[in-house]
Amino acid sequence: MNLSALKKIRIVISLSFFAAISLIFLDFRNLIPTKYISSVLFLQFVPSTLKFFVTFSAAALGFVIILFLTVLFGRVYCSAICPLGTLQDFIIFISRKLRIKKFFRFTKELKILRFSILAVAVLFIPLGGMFIVTLLDPYSNFGRILTDLVKPGVVAGNNLLSSAFEHFENYSLYPMEQTGMSVPTLVVPIIVLAVVIGLSIKKGRLYCNSICPVGALLGLVSKYSIFKIVIDDNNCSGCGKCELACKASCINKKTHEVDFSRCVGCMDCLATCPSEGVKYEYAYKKTKKAEKPETDFNKRDFLVSTSVYMLGFAGLLSGRNKALSGNTAQPITGKRTPVSPPGSKSISHFTANCTACHLCVSECPTKVLQPAYLEYGLLGIIQPHMEAKNAFCNYECNICGNVCPSGAILPLTLEEKKKTQIGVAKFNQNTCIVFTESTDCGACSEHCPTKAVNMVPYNGLFAPKVTEELCIGCGACEFACPTDPNKSIIVEGNAIHKTAKKNIQKKSVEAKQQKSSTPQEDFPF
Repeated sequence: MNLSALKKIRIVISLSFFAAISLIFLDFRNLIPTKYISSVLFLQFVPSTLKFFVTFSAAALGFVIILFLTVLFGRVYCSAICPLGTLQDFIIFISRKLRIKKFFRFTKELKILRFSILAVAVLFIPLGGMFIVTLLDPYSNFGRILTDLVKPGVVAGNNLLSSAFEHFENYSLYPMEQTGMSVPTLVVPIIVLAVVIGLSIKKGRLYCNSICPVGALLGLVSKYSIFKIVIDDNNCSGCGKCELACKASCINKKTHEVDFSRCVGCMDCLATCPSEGVKYEYAYKKTKKAEKPETDFNKRDFLVSTSVYMLGFAGLLSGRNKALSGNTAQPITGKRTPVSPPGSKSISHFTANCTACHLCVSECPTKVLQPAYLEYGLLGIIQPHMEAKNAFCNYECNICGNVCPSGAILPLTLEEKKKTQIGVAKFNQNTCIVFTESTDCGACSEHCPTKAVNMVPYNGLFAPKVTEELCIGCGACEFACPTDPNKSIIVEGNAIHKTAKKNIQKKSVEAKQQKSSTPQEDFPF
């Protein structure tokens, strides 16, 4: 096989994953089926690992496949599956075309930085939550960049085109509501994008080899891959083109060595080499004499890498156990307890398993899911929460649980979702216009899907009354409330989700309506 063809194969696979994942996050009309979303995101390493420890399901074994491929071929996840890796390749390609950066040189590994970040990431999970993983996971960072920074521009472009099409009486496009995010929550994706662009132009894939914890972990595994890129001394002409092409800066032309733990498998060296001096082959062809000096060192490295690797999984498992232990101690900011999405079981479960990829934010049709600022506390920044001031959770929607790749939001059937109490509406008569302006309103009651809010007589008018056991915390009442800036009815989140009671009266009314609308067997005339 022509080894240079491996680069073309890698490019096709990486572009396919990049395009598929991008379409998922930029799908502002929610046209993509949730089954397709799950299959595309199956191989994303961190979400798959978390979901496995939450569900213990075979449907969450994508990370095992990634590890298996890494043992065989090296860091194929970094080269072909990770969307942030492909984004870096785009930036490198453009910088070369613009002659900003034409080539790279071999650099020494930043081992201390690389493995310190990995250690902190895996240790932080049982000690403090998902904060470090949230900030550094490549898939989640890519999701936030698209959802928070790119998608608003796509929606704005759609609205501009739909307005232009209307002048020609073409209504194939229609405007979409643009929901703005708070400025503080945009800081993280902006900084990450700036860092990725800067490092990609100047240092190639340095982000993958020195900052990304997934890259560090897979680098440890790839050190012992069965197939590796090696330099054949017999065929190498010493031109150094492979070193200049290496985006990972891991090829040393002087010593003819490849640091395969840092190699991201881009195959650029294979396509660049004019003399077939760079090969991709079975890694253990050396003689016993050549292997002997390295044996002790390799054993020591293997023990260290295995320890770190097991520590990572132990940390993830510990984080899961903590999430499911019923710990309800959560930092609360502002005027109310945060509301986590239906299917998240509890605030502790959600914050312990959410990587803040913002896929649920992107897919939410009403945009009630928004990145948190300090609603979950400092360690929960940018993890999604329910913001009912400007939107509400659709009673007939369960999309967020069906698309969540990490298990932070578990799938619910519509019937289960309609009974899940994520919070309870709290009424404040001091700001309600029925009490302050002596005028009828009833917007909260009209919009309540479970009739947990009813209007009761008050001084010749009707005032809201909340039956808490019927409330599911969807926020429709808060959204509909006309008082501004402070709503007269708000939803306080449940630290642990509960099951709301059925509204017997509502059920009876619906049954009567259904019965009255049922056609008779015989016509009355």
